[in-house]
Amino acid sequence: GVECVVFNEEYMTCTWGSREMLKANYSLYYWYENRSPVVECKHYLQDRGISAGCHFNRSEIIQFHPFRVLVNASLGGKTLEIPSKHMELQDLVKPEAPVNLTIRNMSSNQLQLTWTSPYPTAHCLEHAVKYKSNKDTSWTEHRVNGDVFSFPSVDYEKYYTFYVRSKINRYCGNTQLWSEWSIPVAWGSNSTSKGMAEEQLHWFWIHTVLIPIASCLLLVVLVILLVRMERVWVILMPRIPNPSKNFTELFITHNGNFQEWAGVPKDVVESFKPNYSENICYVSELPSKEVYEPLWEGSNHPPSLMPGAPAAPHEHSPYKNSYVG
Repeated sequence: GVECVVFNEEYMTCTWGSREMLKANYSLYYWYENRSPVVECKHYLQDRGISAGCHFNRSEIIQFHPFRVLVNASLGGKTLEIPSKHMELQDLVKPEAPVNLTIRNMSSNQLQLTWTSPYPTAHCLEHAVKYKSNKDTSWTEHRVNGDVFSFPSVDYEKYYTFYVRSKINRYCGNTQLWSEWSIPVAWGSNSTSKGMAEEQLHWFWIHTVLIPIASCLLLVVLVILLVRMERVWVILMPRIPNPSKNFTELFITHNGNFQEWAGVPKDVVESFKPNYSENICYVSELPSKEVYEPLWEGSNHPPSLMPGAPAAPHEHSPYKNSYVG
């Protein structure tokens, strides 16, 4: 559709579509019901070589009369109409932002803020004042009828910033188009320099003090956590000792001699050596009993032994005369 805005009753613009839709040749026609014939726009607003709106001079603006427009779009030999709704221009006025904001001390704790509006009909305006101190985190806004705002209580330890904007009141139109916010005005003891100094000091403390301290504390906490985790891990999973370091001297210096490495005395070592020298034992086999019995029967003396044979054994133990050298 077509959207129109009257700027401070000095001029009006009517625009249509968006840049993505501007692909045709557009023509705008307008008229006031029961007042004037249909007239084509005299001053088109161009966007990349395509008509995107129409500019109306102050002499072409008539309030409190129904206003209509017709936009034709020509594309590929075809003409399309962009519909528009019935408009009342007094409801489409957007005032200019207030100027000349001034603060005065009325008493020990009261301030008075005044301003001037460029809008030609000042009694048709209502205003909004917003303010905030350097200690506040959000803005406070008040509606004001007229061009004076009284601030009942101030703190001299703070500094304040004020903005003002305007719109058409309900007696002169039915609109929600607010002006832009005015240029701010500040009040306080050296408010501008004090505010900048405090802000710079604030950021200085954050960047040069708080951030490094927080980083160091975080690093210390991480180190403590790592040490505690290492201790817990050592308790839960103790390391297996490596015995090779303890026996390096045994194999390198003493060539595997355990007694020498352990420091055992030599006499003790000698006492454990085996002694293989033993006495020789001679054993001979006696003849069987049947060989001697026939000889004993025909003689009173036992037969003589063969030369070199050992002496006859005693009667009861033939093994007692065995010689053990």
